[in-house]
Amino acid sequence: MNPEMRNVMKKVLIVSGVVLLLFIALFTWWIASRPERGETGSISTRFRWIGPNDTIVVDGFNDPKVQGVACHIARAQTGGVKGGMGLAEDTSDAGIACRQVGPITFTGELKDGEKVFDEHRSVLFKTLQVVRFFDRERNVLVYVSYSDRVIEGSPKSSISTVPIMGWPAP
Repeated sequence: MNPEMRNVMKKVLIVSGVVLLLFIALFTWWIASRPERGETGSISTRFRWIGPNDTIVVDGFNDPKVQGVACHIARAQTGGVKGGMGLAEDTSDAGIACRQVGPITFTGELKDGEKVFDEHRSVLFKTLQVVRFFDRERNVLVYVSYSDRVIEGSPKSSISTVPIMGWPAP
């Protein structure tokens, strides 16, 4: 092999290595940024010959500023080879239900539209979010789940309300 070809091969190897390292760093960041949550269960919706099946996954989470409220979110999760590697873009379909599970206390100032949950639905561009509003006139917490994307969002959304009521003493 002539010296020019060796130099080209070295450059190709270096660029390939850098691209691989960037991909690994991006994938690690994406996995690490997934929210802490408690998976309640999942339901298989589509059989895949290779890789995991498509599923509906149900997760539970607590509002970080409102004690006494628990939420559950159900969302589609794409399987197959891409889904198994965490590279598939999941659909915008999601449903949410929030309920009072104890005496409600606020641990911080509530801001309308404040994010209480988020999860990446693709490697870079799509996020499932849950935001909270406080309807002071009706004394109700309102939770809305929706999906957004860098270029175009989705109008698909789901809503759950939690009326703030007294809680019997133990």
